[in-house]
Amino acid sequence: MSENKSQPTVIEAAADDALVAPPPAAADPRRWAALVVLLVAAFMDAVDVTVVNIAIPHVQEDTGASTAQIQWVVGGYALAFALGLITGGRLGDLFGRKKVFLVGVAGFTLTSLVCGIATAPEVLLAGRIAQGAAAALMVPQVLSIIHVSFPKEERGKVFGVFGAVTALGVLAGPLVGALLVEGDLFGMGWRPIFLVNLPLGVLGLIVGAVLIRESKSGHAARLDVGGMLLSTVGLLCLVLPLIQGRELGWPVWTYVMPAASVPVLALFVAYERRVIARGGSPLVVLSLFTRKSFTGGLGVQLLFGLASGVFFLAWTLYLQLGLGFSPLKAGLSGLPLSLLLMAGAGVSMQILVPRFGRAVLQSGALTAAAGMVLFAWLVGHYGADIALWQAMLPLVPMGIGMGLIVAPLADIILSEVPHEHAGSASGLNNTTVQLGQAVGTALSSLIFFNQLGGDGNPVTQAPKMPDAFAHTLPYVAGAFLAAFAVLYAIPRGAGRAGASVGAEAADGSAAAR
Repeated sequence: MSENKSQPTVIEAAADDALVAPPPAAADPRRWAALVVLLVAAFMDAVDVTVVNIAIPHVQEDTGASTAQIQWVVGGYALAFALGLITGGRLGDLFGRKKVFLVGVAGFTLTSLVCGIATAPEVLLAGRIAQGAAAALMVPQVLSIIHVSFPKEERGKVFGVFGAVTALGVLAGPLVGALLVEGDLFGMGWRPIFLVNLPLGVLGLIVGAVLIRESKSGHAARLDVGGMLLSTVGLLCLVLPLIQGRELGWPVWTYVMPAASVPVLALFVAYERRVIARGGSPLVVLSLFTRKSFTGGLGVQLLFGLASGVFFLAWTLYLQLGLGFSPLKAGLSGLPLSLLLMAGAGVSMQILVPRFGRAVLQSGALTAAAGMVLFAWLVGHYGADIALWQAMLPLVPMGIGMGLIVAPLADIILSEVPHEHAGSASGLNNTTVQLGQAVGTALSSLIFFNQLGGDGNPVTQAPKMPDAFAHTLPYVAGAFLAAFAVLYAIPRGAGRAGASVGAEAADGSAAAR
């Protein structure tokens, strides 16, 4: 947890959030069983972000989808997810986190069925966009329910598990997709990548309804519709060009829309200030940004997402086209990254962060950066002749380093957030990650695809893939080094055992409702 050195911070937090602090509610005895449901939901979403990439050729052949439609099958999910996260988190605060979570799980399950049985590309595209919107309702509730269900002495451990599970889901997506597609279960080809969500979703609905305890904001409030519309338009102007720009060749509108997002988001902030001044309930609680652990943590999340966006797209293409790996072999080659990320996360949360605080995350950033430098040297030296073990070796420090960062980061970001606004803060956290990944993917066009030269087509330019990938890696290392610097904005003792949390006295609204 992050440290606060003076009592006025507690008073200010309580005043900012207009809370009266009754004694905190007793910990829910079913919280650990409920955690399993929450983690399964988070894992499903993380896998679905990347699982479809492996199946794209099969989907296109089976449905007759055009290139533009396939791009939207991938990008539509990410766009709907990113646009809905802030609103989804706030809906949980206002109307009940359990209720909104279960609605999201139901929607995610239903839309997975639509995607799995779709025969026309239009139906698949609509299903993917709706699936992303459902995930935007479901995912923010996971962090906020954890935040209000577990006492502060347990949250570090739980957030560590959450960080490891979600990161593992993203990394496992291509492997899961490859196994399901190549396995051709029941002769269904690519469809099981969506249909596998059905039993998990139905089970999650039943068990979640029984085990998860309801919680919401301590005072009645209405949804900030104006703020929701302004934030959605602003994020749409910013994220849509980043998702679609590379595939479309960066037409003029992909530059105009990001420029237009600046005044729209500025208007959003002004509108939120006006809502607060009138005593209303804003979509985004601006006072959260006065907390160093929250603001600094979001900065690290942005850079972490950026590094992931740049690396994973180039890495996947390098393995499959540059080295000729099958989808399954490419997925398996990432096992060191997945396993060591989980190991690093466990050691970070259980042993290191409680003793050394912020320094652990900074050492993780340096370790991950070192892995990228090593990878760049190996690829530059061996080119397309690199051995499998040599391609896996740099993933060891990268996995450990990412585990040291991702596990404690969510705990640190939410450590000073009153329970009253857990959903809003969780939505902002997830939106920041998505924005970082979108920016990283867009930067791949400037860094990776431009380096390929020619027509920029990864298939026709496959021989140049090692050089282009090696050219990309120093930029990934740079993002981790930037995260190392931004981490100085977080209090030194963040996450350290015994550190007080400024908002603890102000989050009496944790009581289940």
